[in-house]
Amino acid sequence: MNTSSFRLLIWLTLTTGLPLIANADSFGIETVDLQYAEQGWGEARASKSVDNHPLFIDGKRFEHGFGTHAISVLRIALHGNGERFTATVGVDDEVGQRGSVVFFVIGDGKTLWQSGVLRGGDHAKEVSVDLHGIQTLLLRVGDADDDINYDHADWAEAKIVMSQGKPEAIAPVREPAMVLTPKSPIQPRIHGAKVFGARPGSPFLFTIPATGERPMVFSASKLPAGLQLDPQSGQITGVLQQRGVYEVKLRAKNALGKTERGLKIVGGDVIALTPPLGWNSWNGFGCDVTEANVRAAADAMAASGLINHGWTYINIDDCWEASRDADGKILANEKFPDMKALTAYVHSKGLKIGLYSSPGPQTCAGHEGSYHHEQLDAQQYADWGFDYLKYDWCSYGGIVPHPDHAALLKPYQVMRAALDRVPRDIVFSLCQYGMGNVWEWGAEVGGNCWRTTGDITDTWSSMSRIGFGQAGHEKYAGPGHWNDPDMLVVGYVGWSARVRPTRLTPNEQYTHISLWCLLCSPLLIGCDMTKLDEFTLNLLTNDEVLEVNQDELGRQAGRVTKNGSVEVWAKDMADGSKVVGLFNLGEEETKVSAGWADLGITGKRKVRDLWRQQDLGRFSDQFQAEVGRHGVVLVKLSK
Repeated sequence: MNTSSFRLLIWLTLTTGLPLIANADSFGIETVDLQYAEQGWGEARASKSVDNHPLFIDGKRFEHGFGTHAISVLRIALHGNGERFTATVGVDDEVGQRGSVVFFVIGDGKTLWQSGVLRGGDHAKEVSVDLHGIQTLLLRVGDADDDINYDHADWAEAKIVMSQGKPEAIAPVREPAMVLTPKSPIQPRIHGAKVFGARPGSPFLFTIPATGERPMVFSASKLPAGLQLDPQSGQITGVLQQRGVYEVKLRAKNALGKTERGLKIVGGDVIALTPPLGWNSWNGFGCDVTEANVRAAADAMAASGLINHGWTYINIDDCWEASRDADGKILANEKFPDMKALTAYVHSKGLKIGLYSSPGPQTCAGHEGSYHHEQLDAQQYADWGFDYLKYDWCSYGGIVPHPDHAALLKPYQVMRAALDRVPRDIVFSLCQYGMGNVWEWGAEVGGNCWRTTGDITDTWSSMSRIGFGQAGHEKYAGPGHWNDPDMLVVGYVGWSARVRPTRLTPNEQYTHISLWCLLCSPLLIGCDMTKLDEFTLNLLTNDEVLEVNQDELGRQAGRVTKNGSVEVWAKDMADGSKVVGLFNLGEEETKVSAGWADLGITGKRKVRDLWRQQDLGRFSDQFQAEVGRHGVVLVKLSK
């Protein structure tokens, strides 16, 4: 034993009353392999902050420890030989007064110590935890249940005293990317929404989503006046002439069989009667997006078969805009030389297309916004042939720096009125990050969907905080108006031309898609569509899971129970069944139970695993399942 270790043990004995262990030794936390630390941003650094500066908390410098960023986890194997963990913790001074975190010391799944909320500028807290008998130590930093922005957290002077051996960092469990979705049968099957809204007098486009071996022939009975069906492509086009509700029967036939399914066409003022399904360019390409990317996404949507499962929209985000002509009409930049030809190309695939603007003078990326040109822009979007508009607050904050309720509503009311004057159905997506509780008034200003949150990133901390933070919003969603917790972060993303695989684990991706479907969120794929692999397609083509999102009742799920790191969410379906998500937000596999009393049901229920599309049997009183770390079991309960 070296002299410093001996002195530390003497101090521990005097201050804690623990017996002196003659062969104990101490190890600075920076001596373990910090590459195994998982965190919401950046990388863990030995004896440095997450921004690679010296460790400073409340003006005091520390020579040893490690800097990390919420939400973070470092697992350490002690094998029952640990004696004590000590540290000084706090938010690093490099973020000033910003940031808010909670430190946890967890042993074998049990919380041994937690700091409470610490913010930038707060005094550091001292940690001293008995480790006797602990097999696995977990050092965790949470985000204080707000967000992870500026959550730079320091485990300063962190040391582990061992009676023998040394602490060893544990590599994160790498789950296999298990494909759970069964292959679609080669016989024809019709999928997608069972209800579709359209305004009379607007161009109509609906592609029958059907799987099965091609060639396939489509037919329909009781189509309303003004609409016609192409039997080879399955595209219903034309112009709906009259208001009303039309019960249409769709049919699909190939050499191996035939099938039919009902579609309710609702001619009226409300569109997006189910949440939009599609693709958006931002999470994949950011400002590097080009027309070639958009055409490739449309090609991939068709060639991959996603269109046969109900995926519809191909949306261009920011960075397509140039300036205005002498008449004030918006112009596209050199990356998009012919918008009308582009929309025609996407429509020819049986898909729809969207684009992006801001109510301010500039978009988020500094391009031309719609301020004082709303009617001109709405008309141009319609003339070009666009079907979807994402309208992003951005520079409007410079027009109204401190908006009251009326000011929050005004720019969206102005554009809504402009869209209502053009003869085209354009889904109106409000994007202002949840300010002023937009879910309470988004429908009032004519929004078809509205962002409830800031931007998502492809980390567990971001996705889980956003998704599970939607509890309580369910009463504001319904057919034609949907809460939007932002786009999907599966597949290859990157926010630039340099895309890479998502950082979400397979379990986390199953949780992501399951939760967004339960939430009736718009599902907008954010990845490079030319790099779809088998696992990502499995996430996006499970018709029983997508049906949860597209159910015509339009009832958003709510949280039923929350017990520590375990949550149960449930959603009512049009057929009288309930879909239940059993979620494990914790770091170890655990058993999750859904009780009938909590769900408001009684009697025996048939339980079906929706990802595997398998019946699990009949259950009374409750259903429970083992759920992996950050994972989900998604089931449907039917009488």
